Amino acid sequence: MDKERTREILRKVRQVEIRTNRLADDTLAGHYHSVFKGRGMNFEEVREYVPGDEVRTIDWNVTARTGKAFVKKFTEERELTLILMIDLSASGHYGSVAQSKRELAAELASVLAFSAVRNNDKVGLILFTDGVELYIPPAKGRSHILRVIREILFFEPRGMGTDLPAAIEFVGRVQRRKAVVFMISDYCLTGALNQVLPPFKSQLQVANRRHDFVAMAINDPRERELPAVGLLTLEDAETGEQVEIDTGSAAVREDYKRLAQTRRQDMRRTIQSCGVDYLELAPDRPYLPTLLSFFKNRERRRS
Repeated sequence: MDKERTREILRKVRQVEIRTNRLADDTLAGHYHSVFKGRGMNFEEVREYVPGDEVRTIDWNVTARTGKAFVKKFTEERELTLILMIDLSASGHYGSVAQSKRELAAELASVLAFSAVRNNDKVGLILFTDGVELYIPPAKGRSHILRVIREILFFEPRGMGTDLPAAIEFVGRVQRRKAVVFMISDYCLTGALNQVLPPFKSQLQVANRRHDFVAMAINDPRERELPAVGLLTLEDAETGEQVEIDTGSAAVREDYKRLAQTRRQDMRRTIQSCGVDYLELAPDRPYLPTLLSFFKNRERRRS
């Protein structure tokens, strides 16, 4: 890697760190702690039953063996594992505004990672396309988070498409203990021009029983609606499929907008039916209000 390329990578990573570290420090870390800490309980020991103990905590095996009633003692799980699942398929490079979908994914992952680090949690990374491209096991510390940011921004994947079921199953194989998993993708799983709902529902339902999944969908404004600029050729970044449309036609633009909205709604319903929270974000809109709203809603549900 030449020196100029190295300087550019370091500059970009530092840029993201400064911007997202401040957000995590000032705003999100406290909400993150309230929502996700204490999600699990670790078994510590057994002790003899005393009046007032919950009957459901009785350890019947020990009780039967000793002839006296014993209860299990648990402590709150103080260390959490955050897994960032990032879609690096070709469609993530698209950006009709100043920021691409991949750059926004890096910022979102960064602010979540710094929030986790402030709570002394581990952070792991899974980069995937039509296969798992990179896995970084969960760890702590600033240098680890900077590596995570660097890989999200500059890793060069081999694949072009998206295989979300394989990535979800991979989480189950490598992460045995309960974790919070943020899936960040544009969910263009069969291409933007001919998208159908993918068969990942069963995998997500199974994985969400063990872990706490959160889906973050990133959509570019031009994926929601088209400008009136006359004849336009659209190309699917993942398949190379092309189609020419007349954006000068109000009817064509309205059909495109309606179809895009229907696809997003179908995806939202599919994911939420698995018991998974679903957030929509876009490079042309501030993401902080959406994140804050998500955390506050989760806090209300917990209380």
